[in-house]
Amino acid sequence: QVQLVESGGGLVQAGGSLRLSCAASARTFSSCAMGWFRQAPGKAREFVAAITWSGGKTYYTDSVKDRFTISKDNAKNTVYLQMNSLKPGDTAVYYCAASPDYRSDYYVPISRNEYRYWGQGTQVTVSS
Repeated sequence: QVQLVESGGGLVQAGGSLRLSCAASARTFSSCAMGWFRQAPGKAREFVAAITWSGGKTYYTDSVKDRFTISKDNAKNTVYLQMNSLKPGDTAVYYCAASPDYRSDYYVPISRNEYRYWGQGTQVTVSS
């Protein structure tokens, strides 16, 4: 069992930055691929970014490429999402998720059903 707690959300003006953190409870975190998803009001939860268990490979949805960076610190059981040049369209609840089923340096899981554990979410609001 992996428990995940997100933090770092808040209100920011367009063009600003935020860094989200997701702390995991279990030592198995180091062997998990990790992902960030988001859900805006009235919309389905969508993939944002993911990273392999070793941190060696990452993948981003097109709308956040070159603005967001995902990273993983296995020593601290924490995954981060650095978000720069934020836009009002980035407003959503952001969720981190853990996938212990894909311990690969080549495959990055990007589908919701590939993730077994989820955090409660943190709100990010970007004002124009």
